[in-house]
Amino acid sequence: MSSPEPAHPKVRLAEVIAALSLATDLGMGQPMEHALRRCLLAVRIGEALGVSEGELRAVYYVALVCSVGCTVKLKEFTPWFSDEIAAAREAAMVDPSGIAGATRFLISHVGKGDPLLGRARKVVGVLAVAKREAHRSSVACHEICTTFGDLLGFDPPIRAALGQMHEHWDGSGEPAHLKGEEKALASRIAHLAGDAVLFHRAGGVDAAAGVVRQRAGRVYDPQIAQLFCQRAPKLLAEAEGDSVWDAVLAAEPAPHQWLDDGQLDKIARAMAYFADVKSPYTLSHSTGVAGLAEGAAHKLSLPSADVATVRRAALLHDLGRIGVPVGIWDKAGPLAPAEWERVRMHPYLTERVLARSSSLCSLGALASLHHERLDGSGYHRGVSASLIPMAARILAVADFFHTKVEPRPHRPALAPDAAAEETRQQVQAGRLDRDAASAVLSVAGQPTLPHRGNMPAGLTDREVEVLRLLAGGRSIREMAQILYLSPKTVDSHVQHIYDKAGVSTRAAATLFAMRHDLVGGTRP
Repeated sequence: MSSPEPAHPKVRLAEVIAALSLATDLGMGQPMEHALRRCLLAVRIGEALGVSEGELRAVYYVALVCSVGCTVKLKEFTPWFSDEIAAAREAAMVDPSGIAGATRFLISHVGKGDPLLGRARKVVGVLAVAKREAHRSSVACHEICTTFGDLLGFDPPIRAALGQMHEHWDGSGEPAHLKGEEKALASRIAHLAGDAVLFHRAGGVDAAAGVVRQRAGRVYDPQIAQLFCQRAPKLLAEAEGDSVWDAVLAAEPAPHQWLDDGQLDKIARAMAYFADVKSPYTLSHSTGVAGLAEGAAHKLSLPSADVATVRRAALLHDLGRIGVPVGIWDKAGPLAPAEWERVRMHPYLTERVLARSSSLCSLGALASLHHERLDGSGYHRGVSASLIPMAARILAVADFFHTKVEPRPHRPALAPDAAAEETRQQVQAGRLDRDAASAVLSVAGQPTLPHRGNMPAGLTDREVEVLRLLAGGRSIREMAQILYLSPKTVDSHVQHIYDKAGVSTRAAATLFAMRHDLVGGTRP
């Protein structure tokens, strides 16, 4: 994965993994930046221990992304917990080596909200299989972490350490019952750091040091625990600073790792798998949307850079789903208002996850528009056509069509021709873009929409938008900003408008627009 620092860097590996860590926070019910603080504390502990640069690099990445396995496996607990995210938040406070604490947690939380008799049956059933399920869960976490480590391009030592987060110093952990230094140093440090950050947030320095001291020699490496307790105030103060994102990026051990386009695409695909595995109804959803959106962008002759942007935004568009409980996504009946509100917020969560990265924030802004509609009826912002760029229109159609050909808990998958017909109906209703829909349907092997006949000179919907702005005196740069397009793309649209209208100047194009009622609010 490592490559030399480029003269004009594009994307740092650390930025992408840090963004992924924000998504794992959502899935574990933790405040965003929990994993960032865990990483920063782990690095400071590693530095205090005097570990090698190579080992410190492992500490850095293991601490950033070690929750990925737990986040994915939580979906398996939905038969017991109505909100697995809330349950995970509470479970994080339980001593993992204590049977009594785990039993109390199960009795208190399994079947919460169910009728008393049904809840009692669930509790009895869970207690009967708790030990077996705990082992199975740890195996799943180990396998998921090592798999994602491979997908993210990490070296074997980091992949191995990622799969050891449930092992304990005394050998009582899972799944391999590693004992002492059999557990990788990076995993030992990251495990302690994560719990220390958790209990520091709940009760301050004394609470964090108290828990670490109590679990030393059982869960944690006693040497690491002793060093932490001796320096807890200083170490935790650094991990709880206000600019933790910047601090984490600065803490990455040199040399920094940079991603070429192929590596960025590979990691974006891994993040798509992470989002899609949340529910059995969305497996391969994001990759399917990305294929449709990329093909449509090509058909619409978008510049190659814009095509790549559409593809990556499609791969990342559903990261925010991680922050919504599986019980909501997999509910067969109507959603309650509070449940629907959580669903409506998932595009916003996608944007939040990617917003902190200067390299990914534009992808997040685009991805967050995938449920917006031209008539303003979409979510989460409810913006209308003038604020939805073509790239987002393509993404919206690709997501809509692909969702229809997938099963959902309330309906079976539609046949492609039926999904295409529903897409056409959305276009006719003014919700989805005609050109984007035609391109997506063409990629999907479906008949495209007939060209819009009521636009003069064969202008497309997008060209009419550009013409209106052109007539309003907007510059190429201003139009690009308003439409979220590149100036080069806008200029291309302007030239097409001139050609179709048979003019060569802005003034003549303005008269053409007036003559055909394209300005002044007489047309939708």
